[in-house]
Amino acid sequence: MNGNSLGLHDDKRRPQDTDRERIEIELLLEGVFRVYGYDFRDYAYPSLKRRIWHQVFFEQVDTISELQSRVLHERDCLQRLVHSLSIPVTEMFRDPSMFKAFRQQVVPLLRTYPYIRIWHAGCSTGEEVYSMAILLHEEGLYEKARLYATDMNSRSLHQAKEGICPLDKMKVYTKNYMEAGGTSSFSEYYTASGDGVVIHPYLRKNIIFAEHNLATDRSFNEFNVILCRNVMIYFNEPLRNRVHQLFYESLAPLGVLIVGSKESLHFTERESQYEEVERNEKIYRKIR
Repeated sequence: MNGNSLGLHDDKRRPQDTDRERIEIELLLEGVFRVYGYDFRDYAYPSLKRRIWHQVFFEQVDTISELQSRVLHERDCLQRLVHSLSIPVTEMFRDPSMFKAFRQQVVPLLRTYPYIRIWHAGCSTGEEVYSMAILLHEEGLYEKARLYATDMNSRSLHQAKEGICPLDKMKVYTKNYMEAGGTSSFSEYYTASGDGVVIHPYLRKNIIFAEHNLATDRSFNEFNVILCRNVMIYFNEPLRNRVHQLFYESLAPLGVLIVGSKESLHFTERESQYEEVERNEKIYRKIR
């Protein structure tokens, strides 16, 4: 996930920070939560504000209040807003060094389990969970694994279930795969179809896709590994702590938690209950 520039800084219609602007944003978010159940109220304000104004311009309305009216009465408008606010950016084997460390540091632990449950929280369009499926397949662990891929963005989940990736990304994905310690040819795992590629069905059979909102939903299983990478950087501190509590409750003893390269367990309420497995790759093990 990233915070790409949306080219808004030169738009003369965009107001400065004002009390009225913040009130409008709070009312929009409260309305979205109370009517639809999507909770963005504890997302980091600067990024949230930037993306809301992007949506104001996209919908060709003049104010956040006008956007709120459309969102509350037009579900298609809501889905476009949710898609924008949930920031669905990902790629296969993103941060290859993390996947390489996972092979070296986590796979030996997983080999000792009769059954493996892995949760990809905030899975976006599914590239990360398919990367994990390939890694587990190469390590001989996929048959005894179940991968749960969740996101609040229904549009991204639909794309993830299809297992379709852009053809023009394959060069980058292949490079990532090789740097992540891939042991085969990356092209063995997909077939070309028009302008995209389709992940082979055998890699999808043990993946369960489902809607789940980290801000409002509870734990739904016990997991050996949880990955939530580059998601919590968009949360404020109270929400980050609530989500870390959720992950702590969801992890089995000695379970592994992996967060994004710009994230950490430091200064969270649960820091003392984990040990570092790989500091640079933000891989932690629950120890109590």
